[in-house]
Formats: sequence, structure tokens, C-alpha cells
Amino acid sequence: MNIFADFNDRIKKAIQSLDLKTSSGDPLELGRIVAEPPRDPAHGDIATNAAMVLGKAVGENPRALATRIGEALASDPDIAAAEVAGPGFVNLRLSPGFWQARLGEMLDAGQDYGRSEVGAGRKINVEYVSANPTGPMHVGHCRGAVVGDALANLLAFAGYEVVKEYYINDAGAQIEVLARSAFLRYREALGDKVGEIPSGLYPGDYLVPVGEALAKEFGRSLLQMPEEEALAIVGDRTIDAMMAMIKEDLALLNVHHDVFFSERTLHANGAHAIRCAINDLTLKGHVYKGKLPPPKGQKPEDWEDREQTLFRSTDVGDDIDRPLVKSDGTYTYFAADVAYLKDKVDRHFDELIYVLGADHGGYVKRLEALARAIAGDKVKLTVLLCQLVKLFRDGEPVRMSKRAGEFVTLRDVVEEVGRDAIRFMMLYRKSDAPLDFDFARVTEQSKDNPVFYVQYASARCHSVFRQAREVVGAGAGNRGTLKKGLHLLTDEGEIGLVRKLAEYPRLIEAAAEAQEPHRLAFFLYDLANAFHTHWNRGTENPGLRFVKVNDPELTDARLGLVQAVLDVLSSGLALIGAEAPSEMR
Repeated sequence: MNIFADFNDRIKKAIQSLDLKTSSGDPLELGRIVAEPPRDPAHGDIATNAAMVLGKAVGENPRALATRIGEALASDPDIAAAEVAGPGFVNLRLSPGFWQARLGEMLDAGQDYGRSEVGAGRKINVEYVSANPTGPMHVGHCRGAVVGDALANLLAFAGYEVVKEYYINDAGAQIEVLARSAFLRYREALGDKVGEIPSGLYPGDYLVPVGEALAKEFGRSLLQMPEEEALAIVGDRTIDAMMAMIKEDLALLNVHHDVFFSERTLHANGAHAIRCAINDLTLKGHVYKGKLPPPKGQKPEDWEDREQTLFRSTDVGDDIDRPLVKSDGTYTYFAADVAYLKDKVDRHFDELIYVLGADHGGYVKRLEALARAIAGDKVKLTVLLCQLVKLFRDGEPVRMSKRAGEFVTLRDVVEEVGRDAIRFMMLYRKSDAPLDFDFARVTEQSKDNPVFYVQYASARCHSVFRQAREVVGAGAGNRGTLKKGLHLLTDEGEIGLVRKLAEYPRLIEAAAEAQEPHRLAFFLYDLANAFHTHWNRGTENPGLRFVKVNDPELTDARLGLVQAVLDVLSSGLALIGAEAPSEMR
């Protein structure tokens, strides 16, 4: 249960009981009323701005109105006190019984606690990574992979129907370059002297196994074919090999897509899909013949000083109109984007999310304009940009260059620091802010390493249960007994932990609606900090320890609190894509 949504409803009902009237006689506007955690926990459990929102409309001083609202809420048995603060906030303190009951609900839900129906089954397509299949994944792809995957997990947990998608850019000039690069490695595998890899081709050693596989399959027969035919075969085999490598790399990061969509399918059958998409735009009045003015600064590759077929994208929010068909009749790269977006719309998604690197910022307006032209207001399109990740080792930046074949692969980083560290740290900063990834920091065992600190809280929870089984007996921690003594949990540290756990459903809904999975990482760190703090109190005060040999009912209740913490840690880490370990090694 989202207690803040629940109390928002209670507050509105209390306000309605006051029979307030606006000076104009219009109905009260209650939509801006919020119930949320106060900035300072010392001020209470829930704060509302209701009096400040309504004071002017009903002609009352906000503090005076806050007093009346507080008095109306005082009859609620779950509210221990209602206090007026500042210019008119109402701070509510809830009874211990309320928190004890909420802990019981958490234990009933287990790791499904926090799961929401706010998404109402809306279909969302989340496309992320979508790296060109021209080599292995490198660390530059890592952040978008983690952000997209965690966001998709979060949305699904919040009640959306989610499809994780990867767009394979397997058409265009870079694929011809890839085929020629692999063909050179094929000749090398046959024993031919190829010398230094020519400029403009991919020089990375990752193509050596592809060349060897081609030599084993075809012998020297590819050399006897017409070049176009041989390169087509080599290109197909190389794309398959690169995608197999990419999927393996992503799996190391615990990233798995539901759909891999090939760009080449849009160009198949005489580019039937592209022609249909352009015809659809034409029928809707968004296509015309014309010339584009010369752009300011560097000219884009598809600009021509000739009449072309253009998408009238400025009518739907873009900065400039976009070419679809060049003067020679060939389609532009953007034309494939048109067909791909139409395909998604035709698959009946309610929302399309693109997770792109910051270098694709120029695509935002054109994609948003395209969605408006194709689907009107029926489909929402969102582009999330991920800023660069800078790697540091021993205080020195790690440089990489994919074309030079000198880059840090995703596999390299996973093998060095582990999947969980990467996934958590890639979310421990908002995606539109640059991120420094320090190899030393993400492997140190301290509070300054967020992923260690959170996973250590999970391990500590498990250690409590191991201790309980050793001291109390094998049945200690059985879920069937954990709720019996919850009324005994009255210590402020215990209630504080329940209060923090109660924020989780609200966090899930807010992070999903804002499409900000980093909020989950922050919450888990705060929860871990609250748990470690309470653990340390037990070290100093034996009366607060979780296991009380001479008080089995209190032990069960405290184990119930530990179980609820473990459930939320496990749930949140699973959404991030990391493990909740039972012990730290």
C-alpha cells in the first residue's frame, strides 16, 4: 500500500468535512494537495500542503486553516498528532499501531511488496543499447544498457506491460566497411599477407575469429566469387558473429532483450516497409517536394542542394524539415527511422522510450516530431539521454577508441569489478549527468562504496537469521511466526525502519512515472544506512539486539522487521539487476 496516496485521500475527505467554500462559489480544487514525507523526519511522518494550497481560494489564513484541517484529522485512529508548522504545513505523526500493521502487510507481500498497478497495463516499448554490430560492446555502451534495462524492470514492477527492444543497425555504409574488414581477416586466415589494416577499416582483433570461421567454412571459394556476392556472404556471417558476441556481453551484465529488430528487414522487398511508411506520411499531408536551405555550420551527410522528398517536420515541432528520399531516388537514413517508428506504432504500444547516448541529442526533436506525425496524441514518445562515463584507474583516465581497436570492452570491466558493481554504480547518478567510474572505489569495502554498503546490509540480514537458528533453533525466522509479536516493536529505531520501508511503494510509482531508475539506487542506499545504524545501536545496547534468547515473541517480531528489510533490499536490487547476497566474500 502506498501510505502517502492513502493519506492524501484521508486529508481530502477531512477537508470535505469542513464544508469549505471558495469566494467565487466554484468547487474546491484539490488536485494540488500532496501528502509526502517531511524533509526532516523529526517533524513527523507525513506532511501536507493542503492549507497553503486552499487558503487563498477560501479566503482563510493558511495557518488558521491548517489548524482546522489538523483538528478534522485528529479523529483518525491512525493519527497520533497533527501539528501546524511554518506558513501552514500540517505534519502528521502516526501511531505505533499503524506502523506495526504496515509491517504485517509487508511480510504478507514478501518481495512483491511495492508492486503497483499504477501502469494499468499500458504497453511500453523500451529500446536501449542498439549499438552498431561492428564489434564487441565497450564501456561506452554500458550506461545506456543499465539505465534502459533497470527502467524496463521498474516499469514492469509498476504495472506496465513492457517490451525490451534492441534495434540492430545492420544496414548502411558501416556494414560494408565491416564486411570488407572481415574479408581481410578471412584472407589472413588463409595465409595471405594482408599487411597493416588499411585506414577506414575496423582493425580490431575481434574480427580474427570471424576470418578463421569463414576460412574453415568456405576455404578459398569466396575469393573466386564476384566481389559483391562474396561481401554479401561475409557481411551476413559477420553480423551474426557480432550479434552473438554482443548478446554474450550483455548477458554478462544481466541485460536481456525481448526483441532484436533488424534494420535490414525495413530495406527488404524493395524497401517495402519504408515506402509504406512514407506513403502514410504523405496521406497525412506531411511530405512534399522541395529544397532545404543550406544548414549553418557543418553540413549533414544527407543534405543536397537539389529538390528532394522532404518530411514537413517543422509543422510538428522539429527545427528543420528532414529529407526522406534523395534526388537519386535512394532513401536517407532517416527514412528507415520513419519506417521503424511506424512499425512500433503498428504494434500498438502506448508509449515509446528511446534510451540514447548524449551524442544523439540531435535526434530528440526529430523523433518527437515523427511520433506526432505518425500517431498524433495516441502514442507518447520519450527520449532519455545518457551522458558519458569516464573511466579512471590509479587516478588516470582510461582512454578508448573503437575505430583504432584500442578500447575497454564491457567484458573487461565486468570481469574486473563484477556485474553488480557496474549496474548499481551506473544508476547512482542521474543519467543526464556525467559519471566518473573509478575502479578502486567500486571494489573497496566501505560505506563510501554504495553497492558494497547495500549488499552488506543484505548479508547482515542473512547473518541475523543464521544467528537466530543457531541460538533459538532451526525454526527461527519462519514467516508463519514473524507477525505474532509485532505490537512489541516500539523502539524509535524499529519504527524508523518500518517508516523507511513504507516509502518503497511511493518510490516505485514515482520513479516509474518520472522514468528515473536512479531513484531506486538512492533509496536502497538510504534503507541500508537506516538498517546499519539500527544494527550499531544494538551493538551498543544489548536490549535492542534482534535475537533475544529469553523472549521468543520479541525475537520473532524483530526477525520480522529484518525479513521486511531483506525483502525490500532483494526486490530493489533485482530491479536494478544485481544480487542480494547472503554473505560477503
